Amino acid sequence: MNQIKGAQSISFEVSPYIMSSGSVVGSKESEGPLGKLFDVSNQDDLFGAKTWEEAESNMQKEACVLALGKAHVKPESVRFLFGGDLLRQGIATSMGVESLQIPLFGLYGACSTSGEALALSAMSVAAGYGDCMLAVTSSHFGSAEKEFRFPLGYANQRPLSAHWTVTGSGAFLVGTEKSHVRISGVTVGKIVDYGLKDSQNMGACMAPAAMDTIVQNLQDFGRTVEDYDRIVTGDLGYVGQDILFDLVQEKGYDIRVKHMDCGMEIFDQKTQDTHAGGSGCGCAAVTLASYILPKIRKGEWKRVLFVPTGALLSTVSFNEGASVPGIAHGIVLEHVN
Repeated sequence: MNQIKGAQSISFEVSPYIMSSGSVVGSKESEGPLGKLFDVSNQDDLFGAKTWEEAESNMQKEACVLALGKAHVKPESVRFLFGGDLLRQGIATSMGVESLQIPLFGLYGACSTSGEALALSAMSVAAGYGDCMLAVTSSHFGSAEKEFRFPLGYANQRPLSAHWTVTGSGAFLVGTEKSHVRISGVTVGKIVDYGLKDSQNMGACMAPAAMDTIVQNLQDFGRTVEDYDRIVTGDLGYVGQDILFDLVQEKGYDIRVKHMDCGMEIFDQKTQDTHAGGSGCGCAAVTLASYILPKIRKGEWKRVLFVPTGALLSTVSFNEGASVPGIAHGIVLEHVN
């Protein structure tokens, strides 16, 4: 059977399963609406480390250990690990998972990395390259601010369009062992650039890519919006959601009733002062692990389109006046009895 769907998608003949997941978050996330759902939270955002970067690595390792432990899988039984973060050269991942000694593919898709990792894990399992893959990603408010904006000690003011980078890590075991959640297909995103240059307005920069992937998924699979219980974006926030609705409407679709954004769910906008909402590689990952997957496992949601979104800027590019292109990958998650 041909597994190629349309222009950018794959429908798996034998679907890989999400065997388990692990979520680790910091103090602000634990105080938000989803706070009680995460596996581990720490009031010390340094997680016992001396630097923000080391703290992020500690989160990644803990998330991986949690996912492995829940499935009673040893690291040596995992064929490949697909992981990434927001830091230069992916150091949070390489230093975080080093002790596990799992063959590693280091990824960078900005805040879309959880989708990229899940897609590659599912494709590898479906192709027969291994019975078990590990997908992991993370972000940390302290390390991201230090790298992309200003160190926290600078105490700079943030515009209302700015996002709050989630301190968190999510890990997922994807394999052949049956569970109540399967990855039935993926839509690989394209780089979409509308010429926006405001690095403090990630929602606007990423919304066009989210629209492109959502519309392409519907076309490739021959589905309507009603075929999904939820269409979930990763990091658009309040500004990006409005833009997404307008862009999708222009393509002839209305997703307002079905849409959910992880960046809007993870924090309380009124009480936590996170401006436009949450973002970062960890935002979509921990929301998927702690909130979305349980609903699919229980059958409350039968089919979900999970679309984490990323802004592909660097510390150099936007300072030199370059635009901020976006990318989004679509993962089709379905309930299995």
